[in-house]
Amino acid sequence: MPEAQHKLATLDPVWSRIADEARQAIADEPLIGGVLHNSLLHHRTMEHALAYRFSLKLSSQELSEQILREIGDEAYDTDPWLGEAARADLVAVYERDPACTRLLQPMMYFKGYQAVQAYRVGHWLWQQGRRDLAYLVQMRVSEVFGVDIHPAARIGKGIMIDHAHSIVIGETAVVGDNVSMLHSVTLGGTGKEHDDRHPKIGDGVLIGAGAKVLGNITIGHCTRIAAGSVVLSDVPPCKTVAGVPARIVGEAGCDQPSQTMDQLLSK
Repeated sequence: MPEAQHKLATLDPVWSRIADEARQAIADEPLIGGVLHNSLLHHRTMEHALAYRFSLKLSSQELSEQILREIGDEAYDTDPWLGEAARADLVAVYERDPACTRLLQPMMYFKGYQAVQAYRVGHWLWQQGRRDLAYLVQMRVSEVFGVDIHPAARIGKGIMIDHAHSIVIGETAVVGDNVSMLHSVTLGGTGKEHDDRHPKIGDGVLIGAGAKVLGNITIGHCTRIAAGSVVLSDVPPCKTVAGVPARIVGEAGCDQPSQTMDQLLSK
């Protein structure tokens, strides 16, 4: 391996592996060579590739690719945590989604991963006080990916949103680290109140498809929320809840439900 490539692999093994996978994908299917070169191999770092994907996917007649690229590059250049979170999210998808067999897949093809990374840039804008740009990013993420996350919401790293269709996360919601959720999940409010009104999701929580978690309630760490449940009150750590309205039906069944992705209530 050339010295420069060896140094890259040592400093950033995730990005080095993505580049290797892209080269193999081109060898297997030359017709996608242009796409993978533009999106991945053309870029020196994963952060630059993410900024490019952000600008490419969200650009429109209202918001140009050039402006979005400048926003993305500025965000990743000034906040190293964004790159750390992107890598943690990538590994989370790879480890938890059986449909994911390569690290390049979420970056190129999985809208859940791409929507979360775009939200993170919007959240960075919100923290900088650039609220209107943050709202524009939220609007485009919702239009392009079908994922509506308010830029003020706080979301940890190691997040997997599988399929990611019709996800809604409200303004004052907080999501911890290593959380997994499936499509059609809502972390919403219960009325027209303007204060702290959205759920607080602990670390390691698994939220099943179609679940609704409503109000300023706390979901304890490593809890499982069954598909289709409507959760309206606090849930202690390490429990399984199910039903409408949801109630505790047992223990979580494992130490890390968000990683095992076991959604069966009983064996």
